[in-house]
Amino acid sequence: MDPLKVDLWTFDVGVVAASPEAFAEEMTARVVQSWDLGADVVVFPEYAWMGLAKFVDAKDELRGVAELFWKRLWPEISAKLSRPGKAVVLGTVPWVSTCDHTLRNRAPIICEGRELYQDKLYLTPWEDALSAGEAVQLWRFRGVTMAVLICFDIEVPELAVALRGRGVDCILVPSATETVLGLERVGRCASARSVELGCYVGVSHIVGRGPSTMVDENVGRLAWFVPSQSAFRDSPRDACSDQVEAGFHRLRAELAQDLLFKMRRSKIETNPSRLTTPVESVAILSSPYNP
Repeated sequence: MDPLKVDLWTFDVGVVAASPEAFAEEMTARVVQSWDLGADVVVFPEYAWMGLAKFVDAKDELRGVAELFWKRLWPEISAKLSRPGKAVVLGTVPWVSTCDHTLRNRAPIICEGRELYQDKLYLTPWEDALSAGEAVQLWRFRGVTMAVLICFDIEVPELAVALRGRGVDCILVPSATETVLGLERVGRCASARSVELGCYVGVSHIVGRGPSTMVDENVGRLAWFVPSQSAFRDSPRDACSDQVEAGFHRLRAELAQDLLFKMRRSKIETNPSRLTTPVESVAILSSPYNP
């Protein structure tokens, strides 16, 4: 079984583009480039599409970007990037709910022509104009079970508990952080999720200076984490790019499904992903301080 090849990209939200279509081409051309160079899955960062803010009314840039992307750009992007045997996570973009008209931070996903999505579940304080999503969407690509957790979501241990036992093979993490502390939180928690869930985790960060207050300053690093189990003893278990503040950078990683199968068959090593004790059964006691 050949490994899946995954390309993680930074995206410079301040890229010069003369039109919304030219901005979209900055991403779609890189998707096609990665696929043509052998990648099976391509991942771009959170809020990459907020670079479109310079083309919309600044009074309500989130809704303006949402309308511009979903009504004007998305049909052509989806058609262009629908390719057999290929998948892409196109960063995230605001989306307006058709039910209650609230805004969500949504990752559009194209998997062999299927249009999928993932909404961010846990929002940061500066995302107060947005509403939280409702569920983690699991999707299958060439026999691999995928999930997307957007930025802050990877830092939430309750999601790791919820995903335990669900057979997730790979978590992809589009992210946007403006400081090295945010970058570290995402990276360190992504590594922990890889250990806890026995799965691959890939992180893609936005970089550059954008026209929107949502992404005015950004720092990033690409990262790929692998379970720390005996099946992976002879494999690199973490790979991180240099920390960067601008430009387009790519990290090629591999997902070896046969090693996941081998790990899950093993019964004789410590592996937190095999735990079955429900968290509700663990007592938490507080004792008074006795000098």
